[in-house]
Amino acid sequence: MGSSFRAFLNSPVGPKTAHFWGPVANWGFVAAGLADMRKPPEMISGNMTAVMCVYSALFMRFAWMVKPRNYLLLACHASNEAVQLCQLSRWAKGNGFEVTQRRG
Repeated sequence: MGSSFRAFLNSPVGPKTAHFWGPVANWGFVAAGLADMRKPPEMISGNMTAVMCVYSALFMRFAWMVKPRNYLLLACHASNEAVQLCQLSRWAKGNGFEVTQRRG
């Protein structure tokens, strides 16, 4: 086994820890959100999508503040935040909400 791989294996965020497997499992949220992009906006739950946005925002902060910093978790939740905000936008447009630009 190479020393770099051994160092990763035994690191505080390596595959022997929840700091690794938690984010790996959370990529499922991103995959599900991307798969749901094919569904019509009427199928999107605005409440659940908003909850997922808050959830990912909170876990992005957690990933940044926890020691050692968990960049894998941060990337996962940043990706999920982007996907969920896109879904929330699709839901809003599908339900007649319009974003108007204020001039002045």
